[in-house]
Amino acid sequence: MPPLITRDEALALGEVEDHDEIEALIQRAWEARVERFADSTDMCSLVNAKSGGCAEDCGFCAQSRFADAETPMHAMMEPEQVLEHARAAQDAGAHRFCMVTQGQGLSKRDFEKYLQGVRLVAEHTNLKRCASVGHISATRAAALREAGIQRVHHNVETASSYYDEVTTTVRYEGRLRTIQAVREAGLETCVGGILNLGETRAQRVEMAFELAAINPTSVPINMLNPRPGTKFGDREFMDPWEAVKWIAIFRLILPDALFRLCGGRVENLGELQRLAVRAGINGVMMGNFLTTLGNEPQEDREMFEEHGLNVARQPDNASNPRPDNRSGWLAGETPDVVDELLADAAPGDAVDLKVRLWDPSTQLRYRASGSVPPRPDGAANRTPHPASIG
Repeated sequence: MPPLITRDEALALGEVEDHDEIEALIQRAWEARVERFADSTDMCSLVNAKSGGCAEDCGFCAQSRFADAETPMHAMMEPEQVLEHARAAQDAGAHRFCMVTQGQGLSKRDFEKYLQGVRLVAEHTNLKRCASVGHISATRAAALREAGIQRVHHNVETASSYYDEVTTTVRYEGRLRTIQAVREAGLETCVGGILNLGETRAQRVEMAFELAAINPTSVPINMLNPRPGTKFGDREFMDPWEAVKWIAIFRLILPDALFRLCGGRVENLGELQRLAVRAGINGVMMGNFLTTLGNEPQEDREMFEEHGLNVARQPDNASNPRPDNRSGWLAGETPDVVDELLADAAPGDAVDLKVRLWDPSTQLRYRASGSVPPRPDGAANRTPHPASIG
C-alpha cells in the first residue's frame, strides 16, 4: 500500500517537538494500525545462535572484530540448544522465533547445523520461524524455506545516503540483493534499521521511503543502545518523545507493514514504551536481545493488553506466517498458556510465571578484545561521556 503521507509532510512532521502535536500524530498512526490489523499482534523472540568475531565493521556492533569492546563469543549452537530456546520462547507467549547469527554468512558446516535447528523448531513447536543469517544466495534462501523458515530478516540499517558512515565492509547494494533473493524464494521479508546513528531527520524520512519501496512484510525498529568501544559508543540515547514521534511517522509511511520494537527500546523509550505501542506497533522482540537485556515477557504482554490488543497465539500459528493472531482470521479457539496456568491455580496460590528465555548476561561468554585492527573507515572507537552514564 502506498504511504499515507508525502515526503514533504513527513519532513514537516519530523520537525514537530510539541508533545500535544506528537500525541495527535500518535493517534493518527494508531488509527492506521487498527484499521489494517485490528487487535492482532506479532510477538517475537530470538536466540543469538552464533555470536562474536564478526569480520564486518558496523559501527553500532560490539560483535565486530574492529570494536574495542568485550566481545560476546560462542560458536554455532547445537540444533538441540536452539530447540530449547524456542520452547522457552513459546512458553513465554511468543508467536514467532528468530534464529540469529553474526556476520555476512555462515560456513557450509554451520549452515547445515542451522538448518537442523530450524527443522527441530518446525517439528516440535507451534512457533512461526524466522532466520537472520546475513547475506544469502538464492540457493540458500530456498534451503531455508525447505527447512521450515517462513520469514528472513536482513536490515538496511539506515538511509542509503548515510550508509557509508555505518559500515564500509557490507555494501548497501548487497543487502538489497539478499532481500531480493529472499523474496524470489517465496519467503517473507523483514527489513528495518536503527535510529540515532547520527543520521539527520531528513535521512530518517529517506530511510522510511526506501523501506516503503522495498515493501517488506515486517519492519523492526531499533534505537541505538551505544556500546562502549564501538564507533557510536559515545552517542546519547534518543529523547523518548522524539523516538515515539518517528515510530508514528514510519507507520504512516509504511501503513501495511508489521512493526515491532526491538533493540534499544528499553533504554531509549523508558516509560514511553506503552505510548510507542499506540504509535503503531504490532509487536515487540520479547525477552532479551542479541547482547543486551530487555523487558520481562509479562511486562510486554501487559503493554499490548492495556490497549485492548490480543497477545494470545492461535492453534496453527506455525502454519500461517501472516497474520499471526488476527481475530476471526483463523478457525478455532485462541489458546493462552499463561491464562490457562492462572486459571488452574487454586485461589490464593502463588503462581511462578518465571520463564527462562535467552539471557545474554549469563549465556554468552564475554572475551575482552586483544589487538583490535583499525577500522577500515579510519574512525575511532568511543566510550560514553561520563555525564551520560547512569
